[in-house]
Amino acid sequence: MDYKNDVRIIKALTDENRLAILHMLQDGSKCACVILEELHITQPTLSHHMKILCDTGLVDSCKCGKWMYYSLSLEGGRTLRALVERYTISEEAYADYKTCESRRDNGAGNPCQDDGKEAVK
Repeated sequence: MDYKNDVRIIKALTDENRLAILHMLQDGSKCACVILEELHITQPTLSHHMKILCDTGLVDSCKCGKWMYYSLSLEGGRTLRALVERYTISEEAYADYKTCESRRDNGAGNPCQDDGKEAVK
């Protein structure tokens, strides 16, 4: 599995301003000037954040005259939901998932000890 793209997307989400931008765009397309005004950041800072969000595919952009407009990407949303599903477990699958508690409760012991390996504590 290639984790590079997943890491790019996750890193794009690790900034408060970028999360705020994604949240603002849930209401619809916004002009860069509106985002600037709401976040109280400089134009170069906004450009930096928007480049990251657009490069990861989470946000789409279009130029209308001299203004740049941004909106959430439908495909980016699909990609983000798929990413979360890859690294989490569903409630249905969790019913059969082996946790430390379930191993203790059913007396299964430590599988590492079963293999002749010493358990890590």
